[in-house]
Amino acid sequence: MKRATRPTLRAAARRTWSLLFAGVAAVAGDSASAYDGREVSVVTLNLWHDAGDWPRRAALIVRTLRTLRPDVIALQEVLQDRGLPNQAKTIADALGFRYVFASVDAADKPRRYGNAILTRHRILAQGWKALAPLDDYRVALHLRIAVDGEPLEVYATHLHWTPEGGAIRRAQVEDLEAYIAVASAPGAPTVVAGDFNAPANAPEFAPLLARLRDAYDVLHADAAQDDAGHSTLNLAFYAPLRIDHVLYDPRAWTPLSATRLFDRPAADGTWASDHYGVRAVLRRRP
Repeated sequence: MKRATRPTLRAAARRTWSLLFAGVAAVAGDSASAYDGREVSVVTLNLWHDAGDWPRRAALIVRTLRTLRPDVIALQEVLQDRGLPNQAKTIADALGFRYVFASVDAADKPRRYGNAILTRHRILAQGWKALAPLDDYRVALHLRIAVDGEPLEVYATHLHWTPEGGAIRRAQVEDLEAYIAVASAPGAPTVVAGDFNAPANAPEFAPLLARLRDAYDVLHADAAQDDAGHSTLNLAFYAPLRIDHVLYDPRAWTPLSATRLFDRPAADGTWASDHYGVRAVLRRRP
């Protein structure tokens, strides 16, 4: 896909900031939808890097997330480049959220591509790991956040993309599981979100699903059969497939809802991404 030229990127960045930041000061201090000690909401979205009209897409994404005020937002295909500020930072600043970005690209490179986690809660710890095999350039990003005074372990990832690449995804999942085991605080509840590039019931995800559950699968009994109705690939661009997931520990959480986001274009025809997002609301078990 052809990239925008640097002057175009600079112009797009200016448009993005002007669209996003009208009235943002009032949002940053807003306590609406505050965590009540029982529920936590998690959103995952593949951001589609800078494809399409990024300023319009960013405005649509921020408008929706500003209304929902999720506790955690996992983003994939996050890009920064000359003339294009880090897209996760742009969204986080507009929402008044904290953010952490991870990429295998060196920190001093102008062009970096990776994953991010945004949160409106205090960050207690953070880290990331390049997933094996290293020549696939995938990472797992980890935050420990404080939600109502209790730690929550959040992991975001974006796994190998080819349909025939199940063995590669299996290696990445095993590496992710090993990372979770050493990075998480003992006994802290865990959430894993991201673009897995395969359905939740794919055999390569067995190591994760031995102890975690997919919130959308649990609450939609027909999710595996009704691909068009449950696809997280945008049907304006792709054949239906549900590959974006929010996984939770059933010992710690009960899923209350799991819905798609951004599955309709804006009034002007703008799509937020070539993926739909997923929002899961989880209730903490006593």
